[in-house]
Amino acid sequence: MSEQTKAQEQEQELVQEDVQENTAEQAEPAQESAQTEQAELSPEEEIAGLYAELEAAKQTIEGQKDSVVRAAADSENVRRRAAQDVEKAQKFALEKFSNELLPVVDNLERAIEFADKENEATKSILEGIEMTLKSFNDALAKFGVEALSPQGEAFNPELHQAMSIQPSNDVSPNTVLAVMQKGYTLNGRLLRPAMVMVSKAAD
Repeated sequence: MSEQTKAQEQEQELVQEDVQENTAEQAEPAQESAQTEQAELSPEEEIAGLYAELEAAKQTIEGQKDSVVRAAADSENVRRRAAQDVEKAQKFALEKFSNELLPVVDNLERAIEFADKENEATKSILEGIEMTLKSFNDALAKFGVEALSPQGEAFNPELHQAMSIQPSNDVSPNTVLAVMQKGYTLNGRLLRPAMVMVSKAAD
């Protein structure tokens, strides 16, 4: 190996050593800077930071709990409304059918009212009509249909329809003197108002 080659190799080795030394010198300040930044946070500051993170987590949880509670409340409201709708549908499903039966009941009552009860020839027929009427009334009552026969009661415009007004000293004004046609309710809901004669004060 020539003297020149040896000199070149020695020069390269010196250059590499300089590069390594410079790299080490640059790394040391960076490490010292990182350590300094970590050392800048005191224990109190670290605890405060942890508390802040904990509070943020609590708020997130509370927000999620509120959402769950609202969703549960909405679901319960929907369930309750559906149950009420079903109940109403069941309760008043017979309304139209019941209204169709009322004229039949009226006719049976009129037949009994005007029948000759002393006539032995028609006595059995009258008894049959009375039994038929009782069967109708029992069937209607079974499904929540109730008759309104308010004679002697105070006139109620929500349940009664005044067909005539009669002066009277025997009862208070606005008293039902007579029932011309019975009214009916279905589970408390008016099917047909009672047609009545109402009293007023005599002149």
